[in-house]
Amino acid sequence: MTKDVVVLDYGSGNLRSAVRALERAGAEVTLTADKQRALEADGLLVPGVGAYAACMAGLRAVKGPEIIGRRLAGGRPVLGICVGMQVLFARGVEHGVETEGCDEWPGVVERIQAPVVPHMGWNTVEVPDGSRLFAGAEKDRFYFVHSYGVRDWTLVTNDRTRAPWSPGPSTAATVSSRPSRTVR
Repeated sequence: MTKDVVVLDYGSGNLRSAVRALERAGAEVTLTADKQRALEADGLLVPGVGAYAACMAGLRAVKGPEIIGRRLAGGRPVLGICVGMQVLFARGVEHGVETEGCDEWPGVVERIQAPVVPHMGWNTVEVPDGSRLFAGAEKDRFYFVHSYGVRDWTLVTNDRTRAPWSPGPSTAATVSSRPSRTVR
C-alpha cells in the first residue's frame, strides 16, 4: 500500500531531495504548506537546513507548529530531519539567540560539546538498554554532520503514556566519542 506523505514547505530545507527520497521509497509525495493537506496525509516530513530561528519563523508563517502539534496529539506520524527535528523541542539557542520551538518535547537545542564542531564523520552510537528506536543497531555506523543537539531530554509522562524511548540515558542514543573509520 502506497503511503501519502506531505513534505511541509515552509521555505527551509532541502525540499527536492526529501521529495525524491520519499518517492524512491514508494510514497506518494506532495510538497505543500497547505494546512488541511498536511493534517490529512498519512505522514508529514518536516525538513530543515539552516538556523533554528529562521526555521521557526518559516514554520510560524505557515502555521507549522499547529499542524505538527495536532498531528502528534492525534498519534499521526511526523518525521523531522536535521533542524526540522530540532524545532520539535522547547527551544533552541544559536550564537546567543534563544528561540522558542514547537515545544512538543522538553529540552534545549544548543551547541554540542565536541573537540571539533561541526562534528562530521562515521560514528557508532551508544544505545541505551531496551531502546526500541535503535534495537539491532548497536554495532552499526552512522554518518553525522551536526553542531547542535539536546543534552538533556527527559519526558515526564506521569505513567499516563510510554515515552518513545526506553528509560536510561536522556537521549535515544549517544554519538560515540571513539574514532571511527569510513565505511565504504
